[in-house]
Amino acid sequence: MKKFLKVFLLISILITFILSVSQSQQQITLRIMWWGSQDRHNRTLRVIDLFQKKYPHIRLVAEYTGWSEYYTKLTTMAAGGNIPDIMQQDHAYIRGWVDKGLLLPLDELVAEGVINLKDVPQSIIDSGKLYGKLYAINLGNNSQAFAIDPDAFKKAGIPLPPALWTWEDFKRIARIIKNKLGIYGAAENLGDHNVFRVWTLEHGGYLFSEDGKSLGYENDEVYASFYRMLLELQDEGVIPSREVEVARGSVSPEQRFICLGKAAMQFTWSNQLTAMSRALQGKVLKLYMIPTLNRKVGNFLKPSMFFTINAKTRYPKEAAMFINFFINDIEAAKILMAERGVPVSRKVQKALEPHLTAVEKEMFNFIAFMTKYGHPTPPPDPERWPEIYNNVFTPLYDQIMYKKITPEEAAKRFREQVTAILRK
Repeated sequence: MKKFLKVFLLISILITFILSVSQSQQQITLRIMWWGSQDRHNRTLRVIDLFQKKYPHIRLVAEYTGWSEYYTKLTTMAAGGNIPDIMQQDHAYIRGWVDKGLLLPLDELVAEGVINLKDVPQSIIDSGKLYGKLYAINLGNNSQAFAIDPDAFKKAGIPLPPALWTWEDFKRIARIIKNKLGIYGAAENLGDHNVFRVWTLEHGGYLFSEDGKSLGYENDEVYASFYRMLLELQDEGVIPSREVEVARGSVSPEQRFICLGKAAMQFTWSNQLTAMSRALQGKVLKLYMIPTLNRKVGNFLKPSMFFTINAKTRYPKEAAMFINFFINDIEAAKILMAERGVPVSRKVQKALEPHLTAVEKEMFNFIAFMTKYGHPTPPPDPERWPEIYNNVFTPLYDQIMYKKITPEEAAKRFREQVTAILRK
């Protein structure tokens, strides 16, 4: 009888084991979608191959495109109830996707250890939170920055500014460069909305309120003073005129004035330093934060992009496993490097240090500086930001710089028109 029971127990254990193995090896297919350049596509596909070799029971079907058509495609998929399991998302758009209930909260998957964020600073984790829940995993850090040409400074006899430089420092230096070298002190796009966002934070508010239902600053002088400064510099020829900017149109980082030897400083994003240095035959430009308001910092880390999970995916755990692999696996990181910005994990950053070029080291050091001194990342934009940008922000900016309207009148119209859009 005892012998029979032993045999019975062994058979039961064997069956349980076989069933377990069978279930763990169930073939799972996930769809993943992102936007980017061909370089990003190639790197991401190589990481997917690496993941599939480690987890052969999970297959990823990749869909990728350029930025301009990405959200059109994704929105069409959402209307048809056919969005991918894993989606790349931009900070500016994520609020709308959360409000529509299309994204899965990730807090439980993090608590269970499926997504490991123990080496990621809390402020970077929080950039993917909305309404107290984590919906998005930051894939890389980026920040607004000024690229500075140290050779131009040396030629003009100007020492490099302190790290916490001010707008007064910036204007003084830009004027000296203009007068001594005959080039722009600072190049195009100083009126970019991302510079204005930093300006609003330095003045104690932000472009939008915390809930995204109104402007985030109360005094219209904040808006007017920013554009008065730009007009002043434009009139002196210290920065390109709006007419010049419009004539040049949208230029790549490699085509900017600083890369053509026609400017000494340039507003940019930190991850664009590689492209600009490549255009300058490897010269390493220095990265500085946007000038401060009497050392009050408004510059902030911005998630370069997120990965999110479809709220209705059949396989949340496996989708989370891929995201975890993407941000934590060292071999994957060696493929991705800083293409999506500086990796969010401190452990990954350290592992990549021996492999960095001089330009990448400048980027990593700048992000480390911003992690320590930067302003907390503001909440995502209202869903109607693209409408505000296209129909209000840019037209008013043009009218100011072409002197068809005063900054004070534009400030008033900006508030009225943005408020009307946000109340729709």
